[in-house]
Amino acid sequence: MPVPLDYETLRLAWWLLLGLVLIGFAVMDGFDLGVAILLPVVARGDVERRVVINSIGPVWDGNQVWLILGGGAAFAAWPPLYAIAFSVFYIPLLLVLAALILRPVGFDFRNKVADRRWRATWDGLLFLGGLVPSLVFGVAFGNLLLGVPFALTDELRVVYTGGVLLDFLTPFAVLTGLVSLAMITLHGATYLALRTEGAIERRAASAALASAGALVLLLTLAGWLVATRIEGQAVVGALAHDLPSNPLLKQVARRPGGWLANYGAHPWTMAAPALAYAGAFGAVILTFLRRRGLAFLASAGAVFGVVSTAGLALFPFLMPSRSNPSQGLTVWDASSSRLTLFIMLLATVVVLPIVASYTVFVYRVLRGKITVRHVEEHGEHLY
Repeated sequence: MPVPLDYETLRLAWWLLLGLVLIGFAVMDGFDLGVAILLPVVARGDVERRVVINSIGPVWDGNQVWLILGGGAAFAAWPPLYAIAFSVFYIPLLLVLAALILRPVGFDFRNKVADRRWRATWDGLLFLGGLVPSLVFGVAFGNLLLGVPFALTDELRVVYTGGVLLDFLTPFAVLTGLVSLAMITLHGATYLALRTEGAIERRAASAALASAGALVLLLTLAGWLVATRIEGQAVVGALAHDLPSNPLLKQVARRPGGWLANYGAHPWTMAAPALAYAGAFGAVILTFLRRRGLAFLASAGAVFGVVSTAGLALFPFLMPSRSNPSQGLTVWDASSSRLTLFIMLLATVVVLPIVASYTVFVYRVLRGKITVRHVEEHGEHLY
């Protein structure tokens, strides 16, 4: 089958699509993770907690589809990335899976028994269901910047060279986890302020201001460490962009501040960190002005900026190797075949607009505030 697009263009297109899906997950699923984190903070009493839960009840499962899309895109377009990620990060991903399972179970079981301790237990589990993924995904990005402990044999078999879970919890990785936590909490807080009223809205607005401040401080500290303390990686010499994938055919060097090279070489990339800061500050200002919808869009912009900042810093690396940098995975040497990428691109051009249109339709139908009165009057039909 003739392929009209060259291999380099297809690889770059799928890197952009993978980034778009990850950002989509962070934006769409991020706010309901943030709502779960804020559940014990903004709600007082059972009715208020039900208001908070029902603000995301109709949409959380649809939002989680973006995570499935990300895994599917990685599996189809970047098989080595999928294989190594799900091997090296096995325990962290298992924790994420367990935490995500708690959400549907918590939503369905919480209201089955009218007992304070029963509901408090499920509220705590829902909180963990938001906290754990938010932290773990941030820690994972921190480990990408530090380099992942793996190497490849001559037969391209993966050799894990790290330790157990604690090996991933370095101070810098914990810091990036806290950046992610602050970012997700901000997004959830602006969403809650948009979808609720009264005391819950006021508490959510206060949480948005606090988490925005934390995000700015933590992101600035992480950026300073990347610039001054963390060694980046760079491909030495030319790397062919149109050859069959083989991550063993390159040389990579470690360089202090190397993850900032793309920002120096391509000044337009500075738009990503600028958007992260602008979104955080915009969320603060718009929250003060009680422009709830615009504040939510600003926090979404902050999420977009933070995730894309990390992605642009890493490019062309998908998964750098700490053990043997020359065996890390890049956009140019870890993809599926040219024909596979082309066929999947055609399918994506058809499917992605349908998913986006359906998402817009659902949120338009479900717009409006969830109130205490609404929960009290229609409680038997709600979470």
